[in-house]
Amino acid sequence: MRGILASSIGVTCAAALALPLAPPAAASAGSGAPVAGVATRTAETADARVDVPGSTQSLPLQSLTHDRASGAVLGLTPRTVRTFSLLGVVWDDPSADLHGRVQVRTRAAGTGEWSDWQDVETHYTEHGADPDSPEAASGQVRGATAPLWVGESDGVEVRVLPETGSGESGGSGGAVERGAPEPQGDVDPVDVTSGEVSALPAGLRLDLVDPGEEGATEGAEPAEGAEPAEGGEGPRTGVMTAAAKAASAANSALVPLGAVEIPSLTAEETREELTALRGADLTEQQLATPYIGPRPAIVTRAGWGADESLREKSFVYTSKVKAAFVHHTASGNNYSCSQAPSLVRGFYRYHTRSLGWRDIGYNFLVDKCGRIYEGRAGGVAKPVKGAHTMGFNTNTTGIAVIGSYGSKKPSSKAVKAVARLTAWKLGLHGMNPKKKTSLTSGGGNLYAKGKKVKMKVISGHRDGFNTSCPGGKLYKKLSSVRSKAAKYQGR
Repeated sequence: MRGILASSIGVTCAAALALPLAPPAAASAGSGAPVAGVATRTAETADARVDVPGSTQSLPLQSLTHDRASGAVLGLTPRTVRTFSLLGVVWDDPSADLHGRVQVRTRAAGTGEWSDWQDVETHYTEHGADPDSPEAASGQVRGATAPLWVGESDGVEVRVLPETGSGESGGSGGAVERGAPEPQGDVDPVDVTSGEVSALPAGLRLDLVDPGEEGATEGAEPAEGAEPAEGGEGPRTGVMTAAAKAASAANSALVPLGAVEIPSLTAEETREELTALRGADLTEQQLATPYIGPRPAIVTRAGWGADESLREKSFVYTSKVKAAFVHHTASGNNYSCSQAPSLVRGFYRYHTRSLGWRDIGYNFLVDKCGRIYEGRAGGVAKPVKGAHTMGFNTNTTGIAVIGSYGSKKPSSKAVKAVARLTAWKLGLHGMNPKKKTSLTSGGGNLYAKGKKVKMKVISGHRDGFNTSCPGGKLYKKLSSVRSKAAKYQGR
C-alpha cells in the first residue's frame, strides 16, 4: 500500500501593509489591455476566499528627464510601496519587443538597505502560448519581462535604457543573435537627442507581486545533499473552493483529494501504476517491458499554496507527451529552497494577473534543492497543454528550473530532479530520452507554422525558439539529463 507523503509547505493569507505611494503619470494608451494606476489586483471570482494570499501593484512608468546621463528615458524614481517580493515590467502589446535594458533597485523591508542596480531579463514572451491558440488570442495577453525575485521589499526604483543604434544598451541576454526579430506591434516613440534609439512598447508599467506570506510550516531548508523529504502530514482538510477541488481531483488517480504532495514510488510500483493509468493505450511490447523511471515526489498546487481563483476554470490537454522542453525562470538565484513555494506563487500570479495567461505557463518547476512542483493545473500524469515554448506547446511538457543559468551552473540536485522527472513523465508515453521525435511547429521565430521538426525528446527552450533560455550552463547539462533519464527508465 502506498502511504500518502506530504510536504510541510503551507500558506497563510497576506496582510497588506498600506504605505503611501507617489502618484504615477497616466499610462500610455495601448491595445485596450487593462492598466491599473497604483492598484492592487486581487482575485474577484465567485469562489474566491476571503483570505486570498498575495496581490499585485501596477505602477505606470514615467519620463525620466533628469536621468538622461545614464541613457534612461522611462522609469520610476525611488519610492515607498506596499511590500512585494517579485517584480517585472509589463506592456500592452504581446507582439511588441522591448529592445533595451530594464534595471531596478529595491529596498529590503527588513533592513531598509537599497540593493545595487539589477538587470531584468527583457525577452520573455517566447515562454507563452502558441500563436493563434485560444490562450494567445484571448485579448488578455500582454508583453512582459521575465519576473525577478528580489525578496521582501518595500521600496523600488526602475529605469529603462533603450537600445542605441550601436546596440550598446542591448537587452539582458534574452534572444541569441541568430535571426533576431525586428521591432513590431505598438510602440512609444522615444525623443532623445543623444543619437538614434529603439522605440519602446506602449503602456510600460512596473508590476510588483506579493506572493503571500509564508505559512508557519512552509518548508524548512533541506539539508545539504539530502533528497526531497518523504513522509509527513496527510492531506489538507477543511473548506475547499470548487476550483481547488477540481485542481486536486485532477490527481485523484495518484493521491486523495487535498494531498499536498504526491509521493515517490519504487520502480515496481511505478510500472503497476503505468498499467493502471494507461494500460489500454500501451502496446504489447510496452506492457511486457515498460521503460519508465520511478515516479518522483511532486509538491502539488495545494502544497505550494495556489490560489485557484486566479486561473481559468477549465483544463486544456494535448494528445500525448512526445518531448520535454527545459527552461530556466530567469528570475535570479538569490533565493533559499524554503522560499521556493513563494517564488512559484509569484510566478503563478505574474503569469495570470500580469501577463494574462490562463494559468502558470510551466507544467513543472524544480528548485535548486531538487524539489519538484506541479505547475499548470490538470493533473501531473496527464498531458496538460502548457504555455512554455511558443510554437511547441502541443504534445510536449515544460519544465522550468527556478533561477538564472546563463553564467551560473545549476545544482547537481536540480539536474538530477529534471532527469528523474523526465524519466517518469516521458515514460508514461513510451518516449526514449536519448532519441529524437517529430513535432509540428505552431509558429515561432525559428520554424514556420506547420513545419515538421525533428527535435530531441529532451530539448532546451532554445531548440524550439530563438532565445538563450534555459541559459548556457543549464543547456550544457541536458546531455547528462538525457543519459540519466534513460538509465532511470531501465534502458
